[in-house]
Amino acid sequence: MAEKLSDYKFKTDIIIRFADMDAAGHVNNAKYLTYFEEARFGYWHEVTGWNMKENGIVVGRSEINYLKPLTFGDHIVCYVRVTRIGNSSFDVMHVLVKRSDKGEEICTTCKTVCISYDYAANKSIPIPKEGRKKMIEYDEPGLILNTN
Repeated sequence: MAEKLSDYKFKTDIIIRFADMDAAGHVNNAKYLTYFEEARFGYWHEVTGWNMKENGIVVGRSEINYLKPLTFGDHIVCYVRVTRIGNSSFDVMHVLVKRSDKGEEICTTCKTVCISYDYAANKSIPIPKEGRKKMIEYDEPGLILNTN
């Protein structure tokens, strides 16, 4: 399914470092996970205001679709939104776009399953009510599958 950027409110610039390159001159596939993590943390900070020391989150799964390569000097932006909220897990969609004079071109998409987690008890816990409410309000209830 093609992503509609108009469904996304949150976006953040990502800087490609020279160290992110592989031998072929493209961004190394492992670096994309770092870009998505950086964007997710920005989303959580801005949208939910979560204190990550108090509200733990772990990644349960990431699925990446590499559509077009990124290279050093590309101006990229990562769009982020929540697409599903369950009891203790939720799905975050990421879209990396390359900006140019011609507009924005989708290069990579990623769905990450995030799990609300209590590090002290070493187990998943329900998503904090306030964080759940803020994610739903921000990303619009009609665009989020709420499985509760």
